[in-house]
Amino acid sequence: MKNTKLIFRTAQEADIHYAETITIEMERSAKVRGTGIAKRSPDYIAQKMIEGKSVIALTTNNDWVGFCYIETWSHGAFVANSGLIVNPDYRALGVAKSIKKQIFELSRKLYPKAKIFGLTTGLAVMKINSDLGYEPVTYSELTQDEQFWSGCKSCINYDILTMKERKNCLCTAMMYDPEDHYSPKITRQFFKEKNKVFERLVRFKRNNMLGKLIKATTQKKQKRKAEQQASLNTQNKETHE
Repeated sequence: MKNTKLIFRTAQEADIHYAETITIEMERSAKVRGTGIAKRSPDYIAQKMIEGKSVIALTTNNDWVGFCYIETWSHGAFVANSGLIVNPDYRALGVAKSIKKQIFELSRKLYPKAKIFGLTTGLAVMKINSDLGYEPVTYSELTQDEQFWSGCKSCINYDILTMKERKNCLCTAMMYDPEDHYSPKITRQFFKEKNKVFERLVRFKRNNMLGKLIKATTQKKQKRKAEQQASLNTQNKETHE
């Protein structure tokens, strides 16, 4: 695979036959990683291709290699580069980095004034974002568009997001603000220096938040079970009276 020539370009209507393969791999990959993504249908992915709001990677033989698409929120004030996925046969070849770079450039071209943000649980994606000039931000700095957050409902970590009142989750938020940003050189160096800190942050979030979620879920189950037992006891008492 290392010697295979790859093509990175803006996807188009002629590429819609790849849409189902892409969505299947998105879901499969999320399950393998044990993380969640907002599920997308083949029709949704196909529409992004038709609109010219996605980037696709292919071999010269037209084998699908990778994909990513653009979403807009708050009337175009915020842009997210979503659904980054790479064919397992072509991973560890720098495909994700090349796709992210091209989708970032496409976003800047289509929405030059928009803030470009992303949510990720992966250190590799965080590094790629840092190379492009993204900076870590709080959730409060992201779009507050309800449609965006409702897209998280299909994520396996959605209960954590709601438990944290949408202020935090397992994902780390990163953003590129065209009107207020450091150079990619500076953000790249910052990530390099703080890499161990980010590693600890990811581990802390997973261990701490999942632990609290499990505890809260267990307490809810115990409370519901106790209420059901109390209701049953009351019914039995009324029956015997």
